[in-house]
Amino acid sequence: MADKRDYYEVLGVEKSASEDDIKKAFRKKAKMYHPDLHPDDKDAEAKFKEVNEAYEVLSDKDKKSRYDQFGHAGVDPSYGAGGPGGYGSAYTGGFDVDDIFSSFFGGFGGRQRSSNPNAPRRGSDVETVCSITFEEAAKGCRKKIAYQRIDNCDECGGSGAKKGSSPKTCSACGGTGRTTINSRTPFGVVQTTRACDACGGKGKIVENPCPRCDGKGRIRRKLEEEFNIPAGVDEGIRLNVSGKGNAGMNNGQPGDLYIDITVQPHPIFERKGNDVYCTFPLTFAQACLGAEVVVPTLDGKVKCTIKEGTQPNEIIRLKGKGIQSLNGRGTGDQYIKISIEVPKNLSKKQKELIQEFDGSTGDKNYAERRGFFSKLKDYFDEGK
Repeated sequence: MADKRDYYEVLGVEKSASEDDIKKAFRKKAKMYHPDLHPDDKDAEAKFKEVNEAYEVLSDKDKKSRYDQFGHAGVDPSYGAGGPGGYGSAYTGGFDVDDIFSSFFGGFGGRQRSSNPNAPRRGSDVETVCSITFEEAAKGCRKKIAYQRIDNCDECGGSGAKKGSSPKTCSACGGTGRTTINSRTPFGVVQTTRACDACGGKGKIVENPCPRCDGKGRIRRKLEEEFNIPAGVDEGIRLNVSGKGNAGMNNGQPGDLYIDITVQPHPIFERKGNDVYCTFPLTFAQACLGAEVVVPTLDGKVKCTIKEGTQPNEIIRLKGKGIQSLNGRGTGDQYIKISIEVPKNLSKKQKELIQEFDGSTGDKNYAERRGFFSKLKDYFDEGK
């Protein structure tokens, strides 16, 4: 653990950072190093793993409290939920960190611990990031998503004991995982309960450890699975996949997998809610005379009528050509914003034709221009 970087340093936040600040930093870093954006880049993959590990600790109040008190020793990833072998409880020097806080403050966040070390415990949740295209967000897709979780060791079935053997009930605590100590004080005898030194609070002792998991009963596994991304998701949406998180202890339910969605920007379209916006350039002649043009939509090319005398920044609405609502109720619209491009690098002949055209038009052809100079005249007349 000595070579591990400080988790706050990994996410680039101060120790006093709020939950929102930690979450924002995680999403920024995860997006920066996501394997989808850096295929076959081992360095980026390692940093992505490091960012996920840091966030897994700092986003959990219990783990963050332990980390702030004891550093990496308090949240050793090789430990399981509730003690050695998984995530959840930090054991250092033969005592249980939870017991100390339970004695004085009622435990981390008021969390209740079962007195039975062999009681089923739910596994912790896992988070990952999925980067998708604009079209995938709009239409939905099946996406391969890489994530890591802690599973029961497939060699020993989670017992931690070598094949052909099994853990033995701890004789020191009788399998309770706790020992009671009586201490004499000036105020009388004080009775305290703490994790059993012999078994580390597990209630069982593994005499022949499994070589695959080194007796922990848990292994960290890197997975890549396909998941459904529903139509209408947007940047910042978090999807929940039940039962895909870290394995529970003692046949407890597994945690959940949370997938944070990031959407890659599109070269043409922009999203606002469920509506899609697109700027479409017209020639001067098309704007003056009107035209039939083909505009892009998420459903393909669509013919659109440009009326005669169309002005810059006019908006054309294409009903129902936006993005489906995430709950499936309704679809947004697409809005085409008109821009009119003034031609450059004209030939002498072209300039002469434009001058001839300009001389043939009067103010009656320019309503906005006519209105402006009328207001300007009134303004100067009032100043006399």
